[in-house]
Amino acid sequence: MTRKIILDLDTGVDDALALAYALGSPELDLIGVTCTYGNVLVEQGAANDLALLDLLGHGEVPVFLGEPHARAKDSFEVLDISAFIHGKNGIGEVEIPASTREVSERGAVDFLVESVREHGEDLVIVATGPMTNLAAAIDRDPEFARNAHIVIMGGALTVPGNVNAWTEANISQDPEAADVLLRSGADVTMIGLDVTLQTLLTYEETARWRALGTEAGAALADIMDYYIKAYETTAPYLGGCGLHDPLAVAVAVDPSLVTLLPINLKVDLEGPTRGRTIGDEQRLNAAERTARAAVAVDAPRFVRELMERIGSVLR
Repeated sequence: MTRKIILDLDTGVDDALALAYALGSPELDLIGVTCTYGNVLVEQGAANDLALLDLLGHGEVPVFLGEPHARAKDSFEVLDISAFIHGKNGIGEVEIPASTREVSERGAVDFLVESVREHGEDLVIVATGPMTNLAAAIDRDPEFARNAHIVIMGGALTVPGNVNAWTEANISQDPEAADVLLRSGADVTMIGLDVTLQTLLTYEETARWRALGTEAGAALADIMDYYIKAYETTAPYLGGCGLHDPLAVAVAVDPSLVTLLPINLKVDLEGPTRGRTIGDEQRLNAAERTARAAVAVDAPRFVRELMERIGSVLR
């Protein structure tokens, strides 16, 4: 039985991998991609999604434009470090054919709300950027938080952040939105830096994609090589690039890939720890724990499955 999935992306190199992983997973039926900002402006992310879907042979999947900036801000500018890691175009400066398709006339928030109403338990939302679209959906419809099943790539519970000592990048883009989501009582699984930095891709894997001899294989290999090279500067001790966003999709397929800690979470919004994801002391002893944080991962099994699933799309 397949489960419907919506990807909420700020595409982004590892978002591109998450997209390919979803398309290569027979357990999932990708019904739409909603766009947010972060690695790129929301419009650039949408253009990347449309082009990648066409390249990967799935031009039937609709793309929806989401919120352009954080709840507490009036605009958004891409950080220099994001441009360095992902390239100015978000996909490693690799040029792939632009899609002739347009984004849907419906907005991302409406699509999220309507999809949860329609599909309920049969739908999972995987969000790999700021949580702004999800928080807006909660504002739009109180039933959204009660009925949505969400996996987020974001946060850091047991390891330092990648923006500062406590803040992970997706949370830092809109701490207020992430806090709304985590305090809402929604069913949320947090795939944070605790586990994503234990999952690595190297030039050895990208060479296998290039060796397939397909346009898609060569493009994705080039995109990922740019990312790996950026990691050689930002985190040379890792020996590869973190597979942040595709791990969130993988957990939506198979939660047994990670060890999950049931814990009600919040985001610090004030003071020096602004942006920190941590247990909510006011709900520490609550009977119901609606969130789970991944604290360990079977990295070898995940990487094997990633290569198999993405390889099936690139062939």
